[in-house]
Amino acid sequence: MGILSEKSTGASWDHLRGAPVWLAPALLTLAVTLTGLGSAQLWRDELATWSAATRSPHDLARLAGTIDAATGPYYLLMHGWTRVVGDSTIALRVPAVLAMTVAAGLLAVLGARLVDRRTGLFAGLLFAVLPGTSRYGQEARPYALATMLAVLATLLLVSALRRPSWARWAGYAAAVAALGLIHLIALTLLAAHALVVLLVWWRGPVAAGIATPADGGAERDRRVWRWVVAVVPVVLLVSPLLLKARAQRSRQLNWVHLARLDDLTALPGGVTQSSVVGGLLVGVAALGAARLGRRALLPVSAVLLPVLLLFAAGTVVALWVPRYLVFVVPLACLLAGAALAAVAAPAALVVVVLAGLLGLPDQTALRRTHEWPRSAPVDYAGAARVIADGQRPGDAVVYSPRQSWLFLDLGIEYHLGDPPRDVLVTEDEVRRGDLWAAECPQPAQCLVGTTRVWLVISGRHAEPLAAVTGAKGDALRADFTVAQVWQRPGLTVALLTSRPNR
Repeated sequence: MGILSEKSTGASWDHLRGAPVWLAPALLTLAVTLTGLGSAQLWRDELATWSAATRSPHDLARLAGTIDAATGPYYLLMHGWTRVVGDSTIALRVPAVLAMTVAAGLLAVLGARLVDRRTGLFAGLLFAVLPGTSRYGQEARPYALATMLAVLATLLLVSALRRPSWARWAGYAAAVAALGLIHLIALTLLAAHALVVLLVWWRGPVAAGIATPADGGAERDRRVWRWVVAVVPVVLLVSPLLLKARAQRSRQLNWVHLARLDDLTALPGGVTQSSVVGGLLVGVAALGAARLGRRALLPVSAVLLPVLLLFAAGTVVALWVPRYLVFVVPLACLLAGAALAAVAAPAALVVVVLAGLLGLPDQTALRRTHEWPRSAPVDYAGAARVIADGQRPGDAVVYSPRQSWLFLDLGIEYHLGDPPRDVLVTEDEVRRGDLWAAECPQPAQCLVGTTRVWLVISGRHAEPLAAVTGAKGDALRADFTVAQVWQRPGLTVALLTSRPNR
């Protein structure tokens, strides 16, 4: 692929200049993320979103006081959404679809603003075909919204630095505040913003790669201190949430391990949901950074600084989760778009199509299940159908384990609608202000009078009663026998009937 001049590369796109640069990336992202939107059933994290979003604001506040405070603002947003559109799988995921669509359009505008129109266009198109864009654009979690807000905040920063005004800085402050409320870790992006602001103050917007001499960018002056004025209220607003989330970390992230060096090498595949596509993106982005020179400062720092800050923190405290860094992907695509803008348009489109084709197996897999690893899906809907087909009045249900991130009870309740009586529950998750219900400390007493029990266990078990531990297992084995067993991916469902001599 030969390097063409800016004049010759722009000529082939003259016929597209009438269309907004954001239109094609946004439409492509919308089409891709809508495809198979409801195919994969809600996975465990999305079940937590459903459980939280369908509670009252008062109950949401109680939940935030116990666990998941960092996600509380997102849950409140989803509460309002579900009140209007319902809580079907598609309804829960539509906000993420819209957020990713807007993110793609804003990325194209940012690329055009920082570099040129072709860069923005190819960056947005490449972003649209990444498996990770579909993965998080089809998930009822805050990562798509955080991605959109990260791009928006960066775009507003560029606008404010080029033409400083209180209105522009107010818009930037609002975007950063929303970003922090939706996803606390995304505030690591401020490190990159601070670096660029410092360089603008020291050398001016041209030297910082924010403007070119032809743009007539803002001269060096004292107005850049407005960035500090914009950020300080954000810090004050988010600090209580940060402190509360920090206090909950040991319970919230008890499954996370300390970061290791090999986690960095696996990150591109993690955030793009494809090792091959992730490697391709890193390679093309590196070429784009080399081409941009000083104009690469903002996108490069916006990718590297959040990654390095979270990794450094993750080596000391268990915080390293690749999906927490999804918001840096559009900035990597911007760099890749700069590389693609330097070659003939057909060749650039070939790279975009190649990325899409390489990601097809992952695109197909994520539309089957959002569980990770995808080789171990959990079929909540299948288990619920088994119970629905055989349920009788007076039946009870028991889950094992209860205190699990698989949320067996939430999965069955979501798909069944009217499940059997959860016989061991003494206080449900809403009254408890938690994601898990409290169970009877003496299961044998709570099971008195029950003749049929639907037992739902995680994993495959030929002898389901033997797999239930503790007093719960002892009570079930003493008073019930297994009448029938059904195996579903990730789950075992057993119908228990009381012993004749009970």
